[in-house]
Amino acid sequence: MSISFLLTSLIVIASPGTGVLYTLAAALTRGSRASIAAAFGCTLGIVPHMLAAMLGLAAVLHTSALAFAALKWCGVIYLLYMAWQALRESGALAVEARPQARSRSSRRVIVTGILINILNPKLSIFFLAFLPQFIAADETYPLARMLELSGAFMAMTFVVFVLYGLFAAGVRDRVVTRPKVMAWLRRSFAAGFAALGAKLALAER
Repeated sequence: MSISFLLTSLIVIASPGTGVLYTLAAALTRGSRASIAAAFGCTLGIVPHMLAAMLGLAAVLHTSALAFAALKWCGVIYLLYMAWQALRESGALAVEARPQARSRSSRRVIVTGILINILNPKLSIFFLAFLPQFIAADETYPLARMLELSGAFMAMTFVVFVLYGLFAAGVRDRVVTRPKVMAWLRRSFAAGFAALGAKLALAER
């Protein structure tokens, strides 16, 4: 596996985007456990795009204006919903103590992370345009090579997102008990989700 692939992937993954913002939000509002769940969900959300690229479905998104627009606007609506959800909450946060409640919360965080990445058509096109550059023209098993590179990309995504989340969770105790600080954070996350939604809305194939 080339160093150029790893470095390029790291830059793409570490750049602030929807997944990073969601992981940070989960860390600051629910703690380290939720941040790991968010990172896991965002990583799982890559799988459909990886499969789409391998099966050629990403090419359909790239060439079909209707298919791209349908998935794009679903993503925009969901990001705006996330912004609205962030604004709905108020006051300081209460930590869920019961294991069953924490389990339900973690599942919800994972599902949301998956949906956030699934509803991003640019991710499929990214896999279609990015990964093939690192597959030799004379590669004997191109699909196996693509699977290997995709697996490395997903592993790096999970590690980077977990690091983001754990860092944010580390300063969580300093802010969660302060309603004014939490209100500012929620408005910031809402604005971030709304901005990403607007950016996706303006995205072209």
